[in-house]
Amino acid sequence: MTQVVLIGVPMDAGQQRAGCVMGPAAYRVAGLAEAIAGLGHQVVDHGDLALTGVTAPAACPNAAVHSLADVVAWAKATRHAVTKTLQTGSLPVVLGGDHALALGSVAGAATFAQSAGRPLFLLWLDAHSDFHTPLTTTSGNLHGTPVAYAAGRSGFDAFGAFPDPIPAERICLYGIRSVDPAEHAALLTHAIAINDMRVLDESGVVAPLRAFLAKVSAAQGMLHLSLDVDFLDPSIAPAVGTTVPGGATFREAHLVMELLHESGLVTSLDLVELNPFLDERGKTAHLMVDLVGSLMGRKVFDRPTRSA
Repeated sequence: MTQVVLIGVPMDAGQQRAGCVMGPAAYRVAGLAEAIAGLGHQVVDHGDLALTGVTAPAACPNAAVHSLADVVAWAKATRHAVTKTLQTGSLPVVLGGDHALALGSVAGAATFAQSAGRPLFLLWLDAHSDFHTPLTTTSGNLHGTPVAYAAGRSGFDAFGAFPDPIPAERICLYGIRSVDPAEHAALLTHAIAINDMRVLDESGVVAPLRAFLAKVSAAQGMLHLSLDVDFLDPSIAPAVGTTVPGGATFREAHLVMELLHESGLVTSLDLVELNPFLDERGKTAHLMVDLVGSLMGRKVFDRPTRSA
C-alpha cells in the first residue's frame, strides 16, 4: 500500500488560455481519490495551494515573458509542498494547472532526492519538449520551460538555482511531436533521450521506456513522472489548449502506465494542462483518472465495461 497525497495547483499563469485553474477540481469530480483508494492505497487530499507573498522579481530581459511573478510564486509553493510530502514517505500527486507548475514540483523532488542521497530521473510525457528558457521563449509562456530548468540551463534567475540539476542522461522526453527551433538547437547540445512519436511508431512504446526504466533501477534512483494531457491524441483527450495530432492512443497510454506500475519506480507525479472548459462531458478528466488507476495497479481485466 502506498500513501498518496493529492496537491492541487490551480494555476494558469504559465500560458494564456483560461481554464486550467479548474483542473484540480475536475480531477476530484472525476473520482481520482476514489479510484486510487479503490486499489488499496491510502489517499490524503491536501486541497489546493494558494498564492501568498507574490513579489515582483527583477524584470526579465525577454519582454515576451508574462506573469513571471505569479509563476515564481506558484513554483515556490509547489516545490515546498512536494518536498514536504516526500519527507513523509508519501507519493505526491500534483494536480494542475498548467505545466509551469513543474518548475516547482521537479525542484521539490530534486530537493528531497539530494537530501536522501539518491539520483533523480525525469520522465516527461508530453507533445512538447518544454526546453525553452525565459530568455528563448517567443510566446512568453513559461509552461514551455520546466525541462530546461531541471537540466540546469541558464536564464532562470527569477526562480533561483535549480537545487540539483538533472544530468541529461537522466531525462527522457517521451511522445514529443512539437519542438520549436530554439529548443531543437539546444537539445542537440544535450544528451537527453528523445523518444518522439516517430521513434515510438518505429520501435513501439515498450522498448524505449523499458530502457530508461532500467537505468533508473540500476541507479536506485527516484523517478518524477510528469504527464501532460497533450501526450494523448486529441481525439481521446480534447481538454487541453495545446493539442497536437498524432499523440498516444488509449491503449498505448495505458500500457505506459502499466509498465510504470510494474517497475515500482515512480516516486512523484504531475497531472497537468487539463482544461475542463475544453472537455466533452468530462471525457478527458475521466481518461486521466483511468491512467492514474493503471499507474497505481489496475489491470486490464479489472476495468469495468461502460454503457454507450
